[in-house]
Amino acid sequence: MTNKRINISSGSPYEEIAGYSRAVRIDNHIYVSGTTATITEENGNVKDPYLQTVQCIDKIKLALTKAGASLSDVVRIRIFVVNIDDWEIISKALNESFGDIRPAATMVEVNRLISNELLVEIEVDAYCKN
Repeated sequence: MTNKRINISSGSPYEEIAGYSRAVRIDNHIYVSGTTATITEENGNVKDPYLQTVQCIDKIKLALTKAGASLSDVVRIRIFVVNIDDWEIISKALNESFGDIRPAATMVEVNRLISNELLVEIEVDAYCKN
């Protein structure tokens, strides 16, 4: 049996620089790379863990859609945070999107992310029947 692999791009220049895809679908399994917010003064998410989490989820949702799936197909979520004391506000944003889905989840504190302004990075795995 041959596994069909589809690489999904977000269009970010970093995908080419670092050699990765936003998501990869192999048969019914979808793996979404660590996803962070896009930091700008205009979108108001500078140093706001709630808004950064919401934007991460929006980007993940778009990648899943491109892969033929949705948030309801997510079976595992990993959340990396620079301040574990923000867990409640980050969890509030997560619950708004995943509360009824209830994927397996892990949240860990890390020393830092790729930019000092980033507070949250999320990756997910999904299983899609179609």
